[in-house]
Amino acid sequence: MQIRGSAHGPLVRERHRTDLPACVSVLRAVHREDGYPTDWPADPPGWLGGDTYGTAWVARWDERVVGHIALVRPDGGDIAPGLLVPGTQVGVVSRLFVDPVARGHRIGALLLARSTEHARAHGERAVLDVVDTDTAAIGLYERLGWVFLGTGQQEWGPDRWVSVRCYAAPVARGSAPKEAVDTKDPEETS
Repeated sequence: MQIRGSAHGPLVRERHRTDLPACVSVLRAVHREDGYPTDWPADPPGWLGGDTYGTAWVARWDERVVGHIALVRPDGGDIAPGLLVPGTQVGVVSRLFVDPVARGHRIGALLLARSTEHARAHGERAVLDVVDTDTAAIGLYERLGWVFLGTGQQEWGPDRWVSVRCYAAPVARGSAPKEAVDTKDPEETS
């Protein structure tokens, strides 16, 4: 696939069921290149969520799927939501990947922006956990201004723990994060 010199840039839109085979194909290329996902899923379309996994988007370039992202409800294994002020509503960024041949065109940034906008429109803050060895993804999040929340350990199976770094989307300009609104010193209350 040739990306450079294309007359059209990437377009991000909601993922359709008919996109799943192309998403799996791109995921396979990402897995070969980067080792993501760490463990290849037994059911790749199911791992991507089919029609039931939150809201998902694809990036398309010249009618070809070149990237994917989903925004889902937190589950018990997510670390980042627990690092925010209790009661903060969150959407968890998941299943983000970009075709290796399409990198360098800000596709990951476009996908993150779309999921973040969706979360904000629904009164949520987008958060994510990333394996601490995935330096390329960590670099992307930090370049885009995502806020480092801390680290944690996720259980990936019996006796299998993985270290993750946790991030929250930057706060939209002109709005205060919930964390900044709650500035009362706990010792001031009687």
